[in-house]
Amino acid sequence: MKIEIWSDFVCPFCYIGKRRLEHALEQFPYRDKVELEYRSFELDPNAAIYSGKSIHEALANKYGMSLDEARQANENVGQQAKTVGLDYDFDGMKPTNTFDAHRLAKYASTVGKEKEITESLLHAYFVEAKLISNHDTLLEIAESVGLDREMTLSVLKDTDRFATEVRNEEMQAQAFGATGVPFFVINQKYAISGAQPTELFLSALNQVWEEEAPKPKLQSLVEDESNMVCTDEGCIIPPEK
Repeated sequence: MKIEIWSDFVCPFCYIGKRRLEHALEQFPYRDKVELEYRSFELDPNAAIYSGKSIHEALANKYGMSLDEARQANENVGQQAKTVGLDYDFDGMKPTNTFDAHRLAKYASTVGKEKEITESLLHAYFVEAKLISNHDTLLEIAESVGLDREMTLSVLKDTDRFATEVRNEEMQAQAFGATGVPFFVINQKYAISGAQPTELFLSALNQVWEEEAPKPKLQSLVEDESNMVCTDEGCIIPPEK
């Protein structure tokens, strides 16, 4: 079973959804048969690197709400994050552009570090309130998961490196009809949108496994399977002993 996960590193529900899926997989008996792949999605490709505004101010400006309303909305999301063991630092969070973070993640996927870098980038933004568009910060995160320093520097300095991969994945999400994230696609056939409850993820995993897993071949309990069998060619009569 293959699960592709479209997400953005500044999407609070993406981190929550990631945890809920992981909790579902812990209860899924065939979890060792599941392959996860993370895909790029930018909520705002034109976002500034960092304007200096808090996440509360950014939310208030975007949706035309008061600062108090924005704080309350973020507090509500923070409470949901706590249910899956995440402690969001909304007061210190730095809204920013994530294109370079996505390019870094695509590089990490080429050396088997996709899962590690995805977790570290989400944790850095939401829990540690780091500026994940800053190249020094990205380099620090990359080294913490075992990525080569010089290769990482090369990727970050060359703004075209892995840009095509990021854009292609974003176009693929559009082709699937995804308008937001998190967005989960199982076996290129089944879609789950949003940070759904763990129980829903587990139910979906079981349903897809039941429908698509290869059925085991039955073990015969007789030595001669040709005796007393009828086929479209006729019935086989066993010889007299």
